[in-house]
Amino acid sequence: MAQQDLYEPTPTGSGIPQRLAGFDSLADALAYAAQGETGCNFYDGRGRLAARLTYRDLYDQAQVLARQLKSLGLPRGARFAILADTDPLFHRFFFACQLAGYVPVGLPAGFQLGGSEAYVQQLEKLLRSCGATIAVGPESHIHFLRRAAEAGADGPSVSVQLPEQFDALPADESALVPLAGDEIAYLQYTSGSTQFPRGAALTQRSILNNLDEIAGIGGRVTDQDRLVSWLPFYHDMGLVGFVLEPMLAQLSVDYLSPQAFAMRPRLWLKLISDNGGTISSAPPFGYSLCTARLRPGDAEQYQLSQWRMACVGAERVHPEPLAEFAAALAPAGFSGDAFVACYGMAECGLAVSFVPLGEGIRIDRVLKRAMTDDGDALVASAAVPADDTLAFVDCGVPLPSYEVEIRDEHGAPLPERRCGRICVRGPNVMAGYFENPEATAAVLAQDGWLDTGDIGYRFGERLVVTARRKDVIIVNGRNLWPQDLEFLAEQVMELRLGNVSAFAVSRPDGSDLAVMVVESKRAAPDMAQTLRSLIRSSFGIHCHVELVPPRTLPRTSSGKLSRSKAKADFLNRVIWDDSALPVLEEGAVAVAEPGA
Repeated sequence: MAQQDLYEPTPTGSGIPQRLAGFDSLADALAYAAQGETGCNFYDGRGRLAARLTYRDLYDQAQVLARQLKSLGLPRGARFAILADTDPLFHRFFFACQLAGYVPVGLPAGFQLGGSEAYVQQLEKLLRSCGATIAVGPESHIHFLRRAAEAGADGPSVSVQLPEQFDALPADESALVPLAGDEIAYLQYTSGSTQFPRGAALTQRSILNNLDEIAGIGGRVTDQDRLVSWLPFYHDMGLVGFVLEPMLAQLSVDYLSPQAFAMRPRLWLKLISDNGGTISSAPPFGYSLCTARLRPGDAEQYQLSQWRMACVGAERVHPEPLAEFAAALAPAGFSGDAFVACYGMAECGLAVSFVPLGEGIRIDRVLKRAMTDDGDALVASAAVPADDTLAFVDCGVPLPSYEVEIRDEHGAPLPERRCGRICVRGPNVMAGYFENPEATAAVLAQDGWLDTGDIGYRFGERLVVTARRKDVIIVNGRNLWPQDLEFLAEQVMELRLGNVSAFAVSRPDGSDLAVMVVESKRAAPDMAQTLRSLIRSSFGIHCHVELVPPRTLPRTSSGKLSRSKAKADFLNRVIWDDSALPVLEEGAVAVAEPGA
């Protein structure tokens, strides 16, 4: 590469016929992409191109590294942990493992301020769970990896290395036999599995099938598409959607780190504008943060009319932040019709369903009382007052290879518009949780049906997701969705998206209590009382409201609120009075530490 080319991103358009299917392995897909001109571009926190890696260079470098890794003499299928920072290091080692016959495992690369100890504990649990033989990471994180490896002295031995330490290894000149077929392609740890890690084992065959359907059906990609992402590589959307998907489709992709996005979210828009990005994704809080940081007149700086697929996925999507984003960026040419609500999970590679392109966000408005009392998603007419309804975002149509059923607690299929457990079956579903037969048996039946852990309903071909089953608040026999309580607080009190967490706890007398924890710098004296009254009038329940300082609420490795950890933290800092009501322990909030 000429020196001046370093500052030019890889082109849009590979110069070779686009191919989406018929590959034997991820390594096979990379070998084909390497015949073109496209690749990966890494931008720093100021929006400058810091590194570029064409698929041709990636394939060449991965082959060299694969031969060096093979000289270590590890058995086929050995796990190789990679600290998944937004850096070419991840791509090189991930695909070197594919070529050498080792299973890569992406480890989270970020932690909250003051949460380094929790981060080390998380890494230790992940290393132990996957049984990694070797772990590699950049200089900035290597001490965390080494502390994690040392903490697991009674578990499998892990050799922690810097990337350059592999350069001195001799090359094994025997033929490279890439992972293929029903061999495990990689392990994906879900963002919510930090306490008891469960690594979803995805086979080459299953992930290639999901990638093919995502590109050909969900996104209908062409050779003129270009992807832009700030999502972490250790998350399923970041890995599958923006590392593997562009490679499979021979498309260029531009990266910002999650940290750079959090500090300067407008860089995301600038990259999409400057490089002609057509596909990008974010959870709802990403769009919300971007909108909050836009200043008057900013939108006119960008050209976003070519952004045709703005994916949005979460356990449940609220439409309001998306509408605000679309309105704020309309002067830049962004259209709300570009939003594509989708549903998926690591256990299925990535995607289960997509809203067809061009439809934008579609709302299904249902009667609140019927939903909370009986789980019936009865359509609300326009005459019904908004306070008596709930709004759910349509998550689209399942991809063709899936069977989807909504089931009751006994496993019996439910009719349309009846809430229940979302269960899926198809070739994209994981082989199981790695070396965890009990966890696998709890969600994956012998006939191939996966209990996703999510609650939702169907109408026609459409799928609607309402909540994670473990998060549903059950009070006095009524099912309440935590997002509805959280959204009420965010809208009425003008709180930032993600600064509220609602959940239920069991009191000492065995009864259930709804709890809302609210982060606020300068809370009004009557905020807690106002929220309690709002919740009582809107949902007919008593809710304990706790006001806490910023950075108290814990988040998963992908940046989402962790309600389970918020609940655990809450229980750790309260005592119960004689009436079975929570009382804040003196000084508890001041020492409460955010989770990793």
